Amino acid sequence: MGTVGSYEAKTHLSSLLKRAAKGEQITITKHGVSIAMIVPARSLRKPDVRALIQEIRKFRKEHTLGGMNLRKTIEDGRRF
Repeated sequence: MGTVGSYEAKTHLSSLLKRAAKGEQITITKHGVSIAMIVPARSLRKPDVRALIQEIRKFRKEHTLGGMNLRKTIEDGRRF
């Protein structure tokens, strides 16, 4: 984790973004006070699709409707 002043952040933004892309967190300060952070964007990473599918399957096994009929429940809800 690095710390840079606001002037340095402004003049070296592209290099700071490259450092963040590699996983580094950078704190930007103004007059010695932290005002912002540049952090890696996690949403840009592709999720592990196979792991997500396994999580969904596990959730479905652990959470059931307890014998209720989903179609009947939907139809009953529409009557009100």
